[in-house]
Amino acid sequence: MNHTEKIQHSLKKRHAREKRFRLYGLLSVSISILFLLSLLGDIGFKGMPAFWQTKVKLDIHLDPERLGLGPNPDQDDLFQANYQRLIADTLTRMFPDAKTRQQRRALKNLVSKSAAYELRDAVIANPQLLGQTRPFWFLAKDDVDVYMKGRIDRNLPESQRRIKDYQLAWIDTLKSQGRLKQGFNTTFFTNSDSREPEQAGIRGAFTGSMLTMLVTLSLAFPIGVLAALYLEEFAPQNNRWVDLIEININNLAAVPSIVFGLLGLAVFIGFFGVPRSAPLAGGLVLTLMTLPTIIITSRAAIKAVPNSIREAALALGASKTQVAFGHVLPLSLPGILTGTIIGMAQALGETAPLLLIGMVAFVADVPHSIFDPSTALPVQIYLWADSPERAFVERTSAAIIVLLLFLMAMNALAVFMRKKFENKW
Repeated sequence: MNHTEKIQHSLKKRHAREKRFRLYGLLSVSISILFLLSLLGDIGFKGMPAFWQTKVKLDIHLDPERLGLGPNPDQDDLFQANYQRLIADTLTRMFPDAKTRQQRRALKNLVSKSAAYELRDAVIANPQLLGQTRPFWFLAKDDVDVYMKGRIDRNLPESQRRIKDYQLAWIDTLKSQGRLKQGFNTTFFTNSDSREPEQAGIRGAFTGSMLTMLVTLSLAFPIGVLAALYLEEFAPQNNRWVDLIEININNLAAVPSIVFGLLGLAVFIGFFGVPRSAPLAGGLVLTLMTLPTIIITSRAAIKAVPNSIREAALALGASKTQVAFGHVLPLSLPGILTGTIIGMAQALGETAPLLLIGMVAFVADVPHSIFDPSTALPVQIYLWADSPERAFVERTSAAIIVLLLFLMAMNALAVFMRKKFENKW
C-alpha cells in the first residue's frame, strides 16, 4: 500500500468515525426527546381531567323550619342554620331506596361537603329564597367526579372499586335526568388546599410562591449584582481574601438545597425568630440558595464588557465608581437579568428547603402578606402526591402542569431579554 492509499484509508476511517459519532449524538438526542415527551404526555394525560369538574343539580326546598329558623331571622341565624339537613332531605326524597345507615351515608357522599356552604351563602345573599324551592348546582364528590371522567371501571367487582353498585344506580338516574354535568374547574384556581379533593385548589400555594419569590428577588438581586460588581471592578487582584470569597461562592453554587433549609431553620427561625412557614422565611432561605447563581452569572456578564469602554470613560475623567455604575452595569444588565431569571426559576421549583422551614403544613387560607402562614406550589404538589384519594392524582399532575408552564414562561422571558438587549461589540 503506497502513501496515497494509506492517506485515503485513514480519511475513510476518520469519516466513518465522524458519521458514527453524529449518529450516536442524534440517537442520544432522540432518546432524550422521547423520554421527555413520554413524561409530559403522562403528566398531561393524568392532569388534564383536573381542569374539568362534575356538578350535581338538586332542587332544594328552603324550609325555614327544617333549617331551625324562627320568624324574622337575622344574619347570624342564617349563618348557623343547618343547611346540610336540607341537602340530605332532598337526596332522600330522590332516592328513597337508601334504607340502611351505610346507604344513607353513601347517598350524602354523592355531593361535596361544600354544598352546605354554597347554600348558606346563597341564602345570606338573598333571604327571600326562604320557603322556596330552587335548583342548585353543587360540586360532586370526588369519587363521582373520577367515575364520570372514566377513571373507574364499573365492570370491576364491587370490592375492587370505591363506588358501590347502588351508588352507580343513583348516578345513572341522575345522568338520565340531566342532573349531572361537567364544566371548567374554576375551583382549582380559586380555592386553597382542602382535605376534600373536589374542593382543593392552588390559589393559596400559588400566592405563597409569588410572595416567596418577591422576597427572594428583593434581596438576591441587589445583593448578588453588587457583590459581582465589587468582585469584578473594585476587589484587589491576587488577594488571598478575595480568592477565598470567590472559591466559597463557587462551592455554594453546588451545595444541596436541603443544606440551605437546615441553615434557615437554625438561623432565621431558631435564632432570629422569623415566623415559621411564612413566605418571609422561605424567601430568606431561597435568597441564600439563589445568590451564588446570580453572582456567578452577573460576574460573567460584567466581564464580557470590553475593557475599551472602561478605559475610554476613565480617559474622559470619570471615576471608577462612575465607570462601574454608569457604563459597565448598564451594558451588562441583559446578561445579569437573564441569570437572575434563571436563578429565580430554579428557586421557584425548590421543595426540600421549604419543607424544613415548615411550609409543608396544611394551610387552607390564602396568605395576604409575607408574615402569614403559607405553602408553596412545589410543596403543594408534594402533599397531594402523598394523598391516597384518586382525585388528588389528577390535581397533582394539573399543579405540575401549571408549575411547568410558569417555569417555561420565566425561561422564555430570559431568552427574550437576552435577544432584545444583547450588545454586539
